[in-house]
Amino acid sequence: MWRTDQAGAREFTLGKESWAAAARAALDCPRFAADVDEEMVDDERSCYNCRYRRWSAASFTCQGF
Repeated sequence: MWRTDQAGAREFTLGKESWAAAARAALDCPRFAADVDEEMVDDERSCYNCRYRRWSAASFTCQGF
């Protein structure tokens, strides 16, 4: 579900439309922190809603680790 690049950033390998997987990953994440309301894209706790995620063309990277 995650790939670490040469710089140490963790990229979510399942892309921008894997809603259930992103929600499961957020439930397992001890560093999850909800982003501001304007940045929320899902109604559930999800990596897609985390303040530590940074969107890329294909997915997002996790800046929380």
